[in-house]
Amino acid sequence: MTETRAARADGPTWSLAGLRLGAALLLPALPGMMAFAVAVGATEARKGFDALTSLLMNVWVYAGASQLVAMEVWPAHMTTAGVAALALVVATVNARMLLFGASLRPWLGPLPAWQIYPLLQFTTDPGWLVLMRYRAKGGNDAAVFVGGALVVLVAWVAATMVGYAAGALVADPRKFALDLVLPIFFAAMLVPLWRGRRRTIAWGVAGAVALATQYLVPGWWFIIVGAIAGSVAEGFAAEVRRG
Repeated sequence: MTETRAARADGPTWSLAGLRLGAALLLPALPGMMAFAVAVGATEARKGFDALTSLLMNVWVYAGASQLVAMEVWPAHMTTAGVAALALVVATVNARMLLFGASLRPWLGPLPAWQIYPLLQFTTDPGWLVLMRYRAKGGNDAAVFVGGALVVLVAWVAATMVGYAAGALVADPRKFALDLVLPIFFAAMLVPLWRGRRRTIAWGVAGAVALATQYLVPGWWFIIVGAIAGSVAEGFAAEVRRG
């Protein structure tokens, strides 16, 4: 215990063992993530992306949920309003990364900026969940983050390319339930985030408002409105709990 506290006080450590541990910790999360990646690659193929553009998007953008949503709302003709709406939807989907980054600061914050900021590009949903558990148990090796990020990146790129190659052969993705990958992925994300029944108030409000908005307003505004409603509800609920 004394060594763990000392390590935390001195900042994160680096080791080859941590690199291997990070890769091992993320291996169980790969099958579900790769199924999601196949759906992303297949959607890119159906939208007419060439192979190089698909590859660059999956490496450079590297944000599967927002990529999939963006391609679903991709306008037939690019206009200023269309691009603005697209950017707003993507920003809303990716807003969770602000919280991910904030939660990583107590662990990785002591690192030099040239080390930590490039690493943040490779923050993923399954990676964050697994590595936060590692951190909660007293882990402090930054190489664990790198090892996990590398194995996820390689698996992601490989699976999206498989999906891209198969996408041209899939005329109707609903036939293979590829349209269900995104909601299933986010539903699975909720399980480890469970913090008791009190938290379900915000979840319920967000879901109800999103469903109502989807029914009443065309387009993808239900994502934005539901997210805002859930955030406001949790803010009020937190004040009540503190009171």
